[in-house]
Amino acid sequence: MIIVKIQGGLGNQMQQYALAVKLMSLGKDVKLDISWFTDKQLQKKLLAPRALELTRFRDLPMPLCSQQEKERFTGGQSAGAQFGRKLARKLRSALPGTIAEGLLGESAVFEESEMFHPEIFGMDEKYLIGYFACNKYYDDIMPTLRERFVFPESGDSAVNEKNRAVRAAMRAEDETAVSIHLRRGDYLDAANADILGGICTPAYYESAVRFLEEHGGPAPLHFYIFSDDPDYAAGLTWGSRGEPVTICDWNRGEDSMLDMELMRCCKYNITANSTFSFWGARLNASPDKILIRPLYHRNNQIPDPVLMHDYWKRFTLIDRDGKIV
Repeated sequence: MIIVKIQGGLGNQMQQYALAVKLMSLGKDVKLDISWFTDKQLQKKLLAPRALELTRFRDLPMPLCSQQEKERFTGGQSAGAQFGRKLARKLRSALPGTIAEGLLGESAVFEESEMFHPEIFGMDEKYLIGYFACNKYYDDIMPTLRERFVFPESGDSAVNEKNRAVRAAMRAEDETAVSIHLRRGDYLDAANADILGGICTPAYYESAVRFLEEHGGPAPLHFYIFSDDPDYAAGLTWGSRGEPVTICDWNRGEDSMLDMELMRCCKYNITANSTFSFWGARLNASPDKILIRPLYHRNNQIPDPVLMHDYWKRFTLIDRDGKIV
């Protein structure tokens, strides 16, 4: 059995779920551990407490592990077990892999440490911890994932009507819909800024828009802006040809996930360094789509451009200076 730990916000939950589906497609017995969301002490410590939003997708199959199955890999929650895991992690990080395994034995818990771990596909008895953001993990099963991630409707009929109207406009043939995601909010907090800030600069967005103006199809572009700071977004200028701009600011609270569904309906996607907009782009099923993402996701990960093109096929990569990589 393989158990995948589900944690983080919606985009991260979808990535962990997607990896689980990929492993299932290889014939492996895979279950999900959702206990992270019921740990009240842990949630209190988070800058932004999270809910298990996977359950909001319609009829999403979620094979869950039991506490006993989890403890078979992790050793339980006793103080002794937690101390043992902490000590083992320190030894494994301090010693070469072969020496650590010789002293401790092979761990039943695997923690992500690189952008892509191809060895995961050969594993059978493991508890997997990570965010697994790399597109290469599940790019080949995206048709299956598009079928599984069926978005709910809002409890507000006015919001549903607005979303239906905008989806229809996005699919009109006389314009080309472009989603642009601006992530601010928690990315501006001091706790996050060093790791996540300063990546999607004005130069990044200007270059992405210019690329679409030069390489997009003949229909005029229409920019649909998604942001946790819509007032800021409304004060910006988009495009050089007088293209129409729509600020999508009505999906709020629990309905915020519906912005991702609108993103997927656009023909072109300009993402932030955010798993939320990565998924808006991934779920885009247009055969003529153009997908753009920043070269960096986090400042503490140094990307190799050659590997990034392999990890993120079909994405155009642009750095913080606006250079297409």
